[in-house]
Amino acid sequence: MTKTIGIIGGMGPAATVDLFAKLVAATPAEADQDHLRILIDNNPRVPNRNEAIAGRGPSPGPHLAAGARGLEQAGADFLIIACNTAHAFKPEIEAAVSIPLLSMIDATVDAAIESGAQRVGVLAADGCRRARLYQNAFEARGVDAVFLADEAQQDFMTLIFRVKAGDVGDDVQRRMQQLALSLNARGAQAVIAACTEVPLVLSSDTLAAPVISSTDALVARAIEFANRN
Repeated sequence: MTKTIGIIGGMGPAATVDLFAKLVAATPAEADQDHLRILIDNNPRVPNRNEAIAGRGPSPGPHLAAGARGLEQAGADFLIIACNTAHAFKPEIEAAVSIPLLSMIDATVDAAIESGAQRVGVLAADGCRRARLYQNAFEARGVDAVFLADEAQQDFMTLIFRVKAGDVGDDVQRRMQQLALSLNARGAQAVIAACTEVPLVLSSDTLAAPVISSTDALVARAIEFANRN
């Protein structure tokens, strides 16, 4: 029997749809019954994670914990989150449930290690950076991580909110590519799409180094865990 996945989503909705679609696409199946059972709490009312971490807004922790409890009560065997920055509140979520919460951060860092990259560029939202989610994880693994300069980071956040507003057009794709290329130019052997909106507008096709999608890394880990005896 496979395990039921519970997705804490809505941060944002398009990124949650992308995670769900990739879970379906990556599952070997010849019939409906071969797919995994997936429960999704797509809650866009979760307070802004970046503002909370910066001390300018309410904590999303209680909302995330409530979502986790609801998914467990609905039958989820383990949880994943469709947002990197929300992992800053992982302890609060884990304290609310008795089922495992798989870490997108750990899955992505492991994927980067497996790629052989010793210097990685990280495209991450402000809150994710302030919480040092990827800095701490890569330091613990002995991998050098480089981030956008302050002005470029402001541009990045503007693009993220354009994606959240539904703009995944050529201009957003081109500008996101330029930011990724700036990390390549600083020696990044791989670029980490450490925000779940990034894979909606960036791929490896036009870069000098691979893009490691946090969404893809989590999908692979979730499918493996769901099928583990």
